[in-house]
Amino acid sequence: MRRLAPLTAALALMAGAAMAEPPAAPDRPLPDAAQEARARALFGDIRCVVCQHESIADSPAGIAADMRRLVREEIAAGKSDQAVRADLVRRYGDYILFQPPVRVGTWLLWFGPFALVLGAGAVFVWRSRRRRVEVQPLTAEEEQALAELTASSPVESVQSESLSPRS
Repeated sequence: MRRLAPLTAALALMAGAAMAEPPAAPDRPLPDAAQEARARALFGDIRCVVCQHESIADSPAGIAADMRRLVREEIAAGKSDQAVRADLVRRYGDYILFQPPVRVGTWLLWFGPFALVLGAGAVFVWRSRRRRVEVQPLTAEEEQALAELTASSPVESVQSESLSPRS
């Protein structure tokens, strides 16, 4: 019994955590079809802060439903798409947009990959153009010593033994 108590407590805590977020309320589309089309277009451009790889149009998270509701409310209030985006950026930061604006704070995001490729290319070109070391020809004494070493090479005899057929 004592061994089951911690297990039961852990299961109860996990079940409580799983049920902590209530399911999202169903979406209520705008009565005006043009406004609803604008809202759906904005849903595809806005990142869910929970899922992070999905737009709020595709996310099942509760906060995504809240964000969809907020976008619909602002569009129904007559705000422009740019004003809706600006309000969401004010609340959640540039990260909320799949295509953040080009500003001083996002230069690394936009131009960092190009700078890395250019830097790697520059290093490659620099290393390939480096002055190569010239190989000095052998002196007559070195050539004679090399000829003697290759003439009496034990490697040659080992190779000939390994290639000969055995009976």
